[in-house]
Amino acid sequence: MTSMAASEIDEDATVGVAAELLGLTVRTLHHWDEIGLASPSRRTPAGYRLYTWDDLERLSRVVAYREAGLTLEAIRDVLDDAAAEIGTLLREQRAQLAERIHDLQQLDERLERMTAAHERGILMSDDEQREVFGDEWDPRQSREARFVWGGSRQWAQFAERSASRTQSQWRALSEAMAALQRDLAEAVGRGVEPGSEEADALVERHRELFSSFFPLTRQMQVCLGRMFEADPGFASYYDGIGDGLSTWFRQSIDESARHHGIDPDTATWE
Repeated sequence: MTSMAASEIDEDATVGVAAELLGLTVRTLHHWDEIGLASPSRRTPAGYRLYTWDDLERLSRVVAYREAGLTLEAIRDVLDDAAAEIGTLLREQRAQLAERIHDLQQLDERLERMTAAHERGILMSDDEQREVFGDEWDPRQSREARFVWGGSRQWAQFAERSASRTQSQWRALSEAMAALQRDLAEAVGRGVEPGSEEADALVERHRELFSSFFPLTRQMQVCLGRMFEADPGFASYYDGIGDGLSTWFRQSIDESARHHGIDPDTATWE
């Protein structure tokens, strides 16, 4: 940049010419002039300011150090202080740059995982999913869920949480869900009444556990309860855990909602 700027002129340069040579704006040159960083040292008879060869050399150095990431104040020190440790300043700048590169790499990795989570749901291979969720787990369920719910706010929230969830965290979540299902089956088997304190506790436990995927309000839980009973696939799944569980669980969710001032007949997905 320095040799190019110097070799392309045979005489002093106006502000406009200097800006064009160095790839800067006239406004930038005026600013550097105002703060005393790099000023034109000559004037035309009409009063226009001119950059000499030496002025352009200084401007070229300012541009080079600015592109290296130094602040204007640091550049002033480098250019005006004969004792300035230029090597030290540049090493410090490289260290800061390395830190920024590391941060950007981590950001890129997070964005890559979030993108994959939005597209796939669970960021584990099919074999890893079976290892965590059990041999009966069908990895296609996650992909099918994206096909159905992929445009919803809840899917976006699920994907964001999935992106940062480790395999061990998925395993802990799976074990907690399995324990809840065992307790639900045991409760319906004992004839626990929907609306009882025990049933309410199981409903709240389900809501809190399900909120690991996305925030689940009580109104939304009522909607899930309806689906658990009405959808043949879900009804078959829950009734396979415990005889009549799909209906009992829907009734228990409804009663719990009433205890919190929600009419389950008018509850909507939020």
